[in-house]
Amino acid sequence: MPKIDLTTMIMIHDKKTGKVLVQDRIKSWCWFSFPGGHIENDESFVDCAIREIFEETGLEIKNLKYSGIVHWYNNKTHDRYLVHLYKTSDYSGKLIEECEEGKHSWKTIEELKSLKQENGFHKYIDVFLNDNINEAYGSWNEDELMGYSI
Repeated sequence: MPKIDLTTMIMIHDKKTGKVLVQDRIKSWCWFSFPGGHIENDESFVDCAIREIFEETGLEIKNLKYSGIVHWYNNKTHDRYLVHLYKTSDYSGKLIEECEEGKHSWKTIEELKSLKQENGFHKYIDVFLNDNINEAYGSWNEDELMGYSI
């Protein structure tokens, strides 16, 4: 039976610097991305986003805006990996520079888009930035990333 994973990913934007918080992931799907994680039982998507950001970064966030979804489909197992995307500029607290998921740093969008990414993350950042785009879709299997569309 195919499996469905539900996760969140959150773009935190610093209005003063124009930079966004990124995570250099070292645990599963290693790449630069925005922090986030798996939705627990009896937890809403927003509650998950708030919890994951606090656990991974030490920051408290609020006033989240839904940006859309990234939908990955495994074309061999038929598993689906759904990533609900949120963004906010409303945060407080002291940043934890490193956690078990990876290291955190602030980068401009241009810097982030210029980094080589195995999963195409730099290409679907537009779902966060453009209110007219609300979904990115990709196909993959254990042997290769097949591509995606926005």
